[in-house]
Amino acid sequence: MEELPEEALAHAGERGLGFYVHVPFCTVRCGYCDFNTYTAEELGSGLVPGASRATYAAAAIEEVRRARAVLGDRDLPVDTVFFGGGTPTLLDPADLTAVVAAIDAEFGLAAGAEVTTEANPDSVTGATLASLREGGVNRVSFGMQSAVEHVLQVLDRTHDPRRVPDVVAWARAAGFDQVSLDLIYGTPGESVADWECSLDAALACEPDHVSAYSLIVEDGTALARRVRRGEVPAPDEDDLADKYLLADERLEAAGLGWYELSNWARTDEARCRHNLLYWTGGDWWGVGPGAHSHVAGVRWWNVKHPAAYAERLAAGRSPVHGHEVLEAETRRFERVLLELRLRSGLPTSTLDDVGLAAVPRLEADGLLVPSEDRLRLTPRGRLLADAVVRDLLP
Repeated sequence: MEELPEEALAHAGERGLGFYVHVPFCTVRCGYCDFNTYTAEELGSGLVPGASRATYAAAAIEEVRRARAVLGDRDLPVDTVFFGGGTPTLLDPADLTAVVAAIDAEFGLAAGAEVTTEANPDSVTGATLASLREGGVNRVSFGMQSAVEHVLQVLDRTHDPRRVPDVVAWARAAGFDQVSLDLIYGTPGESVADWECSLDAALACEPDHVSAYSLIVEDGTALARRVRRGEVPAPDEDDLADKYLLADERLEAAGLGWYELSNWARTDEARCRHNLLYWTGGDWWGVGPGAHSHVAGVRWWNVKHPAAYAERLAAGRSPVHGHEVLEAETRRFERVLLELRLRSGLPTSTLDDVGLAAVPRLEADGLLVPSEDRLRLTPRGRLLADAVVRDLLP
C-alpha cells in the first residue's frame, strides 16, 4: 500500500500487530500444495534481486521499511512474526534473522514477542537452529505431515520420517521456547493404523503444539490430476471425520488441548499467537510475493511472482497488486466464519436476527452449546463447522 485511509491508521494495531514473511522457495513442489512457491528450476537464473534465495532478504527488508513509512511514526510494537512458505529455512539463518532485526529496528518487537519459522525436517541442522534461536527466532513449526514413508511418498515429501525426533531435539537444545509439529491426515492410501502411527510418533516427540489438517485436493495440483486420472482415490469424508476424532482423542489424552479446529496446544502460552491474529481480526503486514495483509478493515495483496515483487521494490514502487476496504457486513461475516472455529467461541452479539433464530435448532442437533454470551461448537459441530456457519450466515 502507498497509504492507508485515516480511519484505518487511527485504529491500526488496536487488536495486535504481526508480520507474516512469505519465503516462496522450495526444493521440490509437493503434489498437494497450491501455495505461491517456486523451485530453483522454475525461477531460472534468479539474477533479479529477490528472485533468488541469496538476495531475497534484502527485498523483504525493503518492504518492512515501506511498512514503517505507510503506518507512520505511531508506536506500533510488533507482537508476532511468522516466516512461512515455501520453506523459509532454505534461506541462510542470517537472512531470516536480518529480517527479524529490521522489523525490530523499524517498529520494535513487543516484550515476549512470538517469532516463528516453519521448517522442513530436512532443511535444518542443529547448527542452523542454534543460529536462528540466537537471532531471535523463538518458535519453530516442523512440517512432519506423516511418520509413514508410503504416505509421505504420495504427498511428494522428501524427508526421512526418522529425522523428526532429531530436529525436535536439536530445537530443544538450541533453546526454542515452543516446538510445533504439522500433520496431514486423509492422504490416499493412508490407513487408520498409519494415522495412529503418525500420531504416536508425533506425541513421542513431546511437542508443545500440534496442527492436524485434513488433506484437501486443490485444483491445479499434481495430486488433483492424479485423482482425476483415477491413479489415487479422493479423500473420503467419513475417513477424514474418523481420523479427526482419533487425533482429538489422542492429543487431548496426551495433554494437548484443542483451541482451534485444527490446532492443539499443551498450554495457553503454546497457542500460536500469530494465527490467533488471523482468527480474531487482528492486524498483520504480509511481506513477500503474494503475501496478504490486513490493517483495521483494509486488506491488500502483493504481486505473486518473486521477480515482479523484487523489481517493483528495486524501482521504489509498492509491490501491492490489489486491495479492498471491507464493509461492516463483510467483517461481521468473516468474524463469524473464523471465531466460531475457536474453543473460546463466537460472541452471540455478532449474529443478526436470522442467525440467532438458527441457534436453538443447532443446539438441538448437538452442534452448538450456548454458554453465557458465546456459542461453542460441540465435537460433532467441529466436524460440521462449515454447515453450522451456513446456518448462522444464510
